[in-house]
Amino acid sequence: MNTDIENLFKDKVLGHPAGLFVLFFTEMWERFSFYGMRVLLVLFLTAPILGDNPGWEWPREHALALIGTYASLLYLTPILGGYIADKFIGYKKAIIIGCFIMTLGHACMAIETVWALYLGLAFLIIGTGFFKPNITSVISEMYRGKESKKDGAYTIFYMGVNAGAFFGMMLCGYLAENYGWSWGFGLAGIFMFLGMLQFWLASPLFGRIGDKPMKSSEVFGEGEADKTDPDEEKLNPFTTVDYILIFLSSLGGLLYLFNDPISKIEGINFLDFELMGMEGSNATVLISLILFLVLIVSRTLRYTPVIRNRIFAVAIFGLFTVIFFATFEQNLGTMTIFARDYTNRTLTGSASLVFKIVDALLTTVPMMIITWVLYLLFKKTYSRIPWSNWSLGLAFAGIWGLLIFRLYDKFAQEGNEVEASWFAILNSFFIITLAPLFSRWWESKYNPSAAHKYGIGLILQGLGFGVLVFGTLSIPQGAATASVSMIYLILSYLLITSGELCVSPVGLSYLSKLVPPRMIGFMFGIWYLAIAIGQKMAGTLGGMIDQITAEYSLSSFFLIFTVLCIGIGLISIVLNKPLKRMMHGIR
Repeated sequence: MNTDIENLFKDKVLGHPAGLFVLFFTEMWERFSFYGMRVLLVLFLTAPILGDNPGWEWPREHALALIGTYASLLYLTPILGGYIADKFIGYKKAIIIGCFIMTLGHACMAIETVWALYLGLAFLIIGTGFFKPNITSVISEMYRGKESKKDGAYTIFYMGVNAGAFFGMMLCGYLAENYGWSWGFGLAGIFMFLGMLQFWLASPLFGRIGDKPMKSSEVFGEGEADKTDPDEEKLNPFTTVDYILIFLSSLGGLLYLFNDPISKIEGINFLDFELMGMEGSNATVLISLILFLVLIVSRTLRYTPVIRNRIFAVAIFGLFTVIFFATFEQNLGTMTIFARDYTNRTLTGSASLVFKIVDALLTTVPMMIITWVLYLLFKKTYSRIPWSNWSLGLAFAGIWGLLIFRLYDKFAQEGNEVEASWFAILNSFFIITLAPLFSRWWESKYNPSAAHKYGIGLILQGLGFGVLVFGTLSIPQGAATASVSMIYLILSYLLITSGELCVSPVGLSYLSKLVPPRMIGFMFGIWYLAIAIGQKMAGTLGGMIDQITAEYSLSSFFLIFTVLCIGIGLISIVLNKPLKRMMHGIR
């Protein structure tokens, strides 16, 4: 029995070890900084140079190409960061290194020069690679041997994710849009630093958990490490051809990822050639995808029939995941642009007062609940990690100060103009409020199959974009601005978030059930790759907004996502029975 795990479970907060809430707050500050910065990025890059709050006035296509590559790389570096932590430095050191590098990234972003922007994004990508996979690994290690409590732990942790995203987008967006972009970018860095500090100072609480990689005998116990799944009749080592395919497809994919924004923004094209009538950039990514598919199919065919079928089922869900993220990620790209340029955000009279009251409740009630959790954590851990608690308390004092200042500022104004970044918090708000309902649905006798969940989620997402299609019908062809009611955007976020709750938690859960234990690492890497492809597609598709609006209309742009989501959702539902057969009894 691991004594460090037993010691952690002695000091409990809400039935879970106090260490979980240290991780909760670390993740909360990281998500605060990440989403606080990311919601600003597209607004800052595309804001007019001449104005009250000047930006860089990049074309939307350029801004979304850069954001697509940035978001894509955020899902690739964790594969490397997880490997380094597993093999060399352990999870805790990786988390601290990641937080520090991300703090440097936010500091660079606040400088607001081109070189600082690129350097800042590079630091954020590298830092996320160290942070993202390893904080969840610490939770997994903490609950080893206590599997029955793990679902509850991840639920609490997921609330930290959304709380951070909620307050980050609200406060960074408020400061950036009202007082200057550097204030928003800088605030994200300050809370990232405080998050790092509180985790680093709380390290003694975890003992040896996350200190160094565990051997298989430590994980399973002596004699159990060599046990294998009865379905796994043979090993499937990587061949020389496999390694060549991995290298070539990775090289081509990375060339495309970097070349796309650089060629558009700087006019430097590394892939300036034609192949069979295709541009070099498109030819490169197509060849890379073909080589990658050859790798996956050839490796899968070497497995026994049951394992082979299950992996093919994972691959199909992976394709649905690519489409899901390519459309869902419009919420921090084109939907934020829509909020700024096409939505009527000015409220007066009673409408303004009602919004201020609702906004005040949205802001203060969740913060009160989280502050109560902070108080419980203080009571349990102050004698053991006082300096960690002080850094956490300082962060909360800062948040409360900013929230009160924001509310005072809002109520002091006659009318009210809602910040464009405010709408992005609706995703986190709806997740927090709707997650318990969806959780009860999944636990009931009406729990849908995986294919039906994907189908329902994609259709709901399609309907969310359909609301925007309806709301933009009156906007003329080529219009750069409009004044659509904000009700359409709020309803759209409600439907899209409902879709996310059907799809997002499902993929990784089924991957862990369908894939043999010794393949989990490789397949998690493939899954992150699928998300990365979806992120890049989101930027590429979003970058077409000006072209499609000019040639057709804004309604036509959102109609593409409506048809794509509903179409793929229906395909998922139709494939339910074949996928069930391929899963061989896994539910």
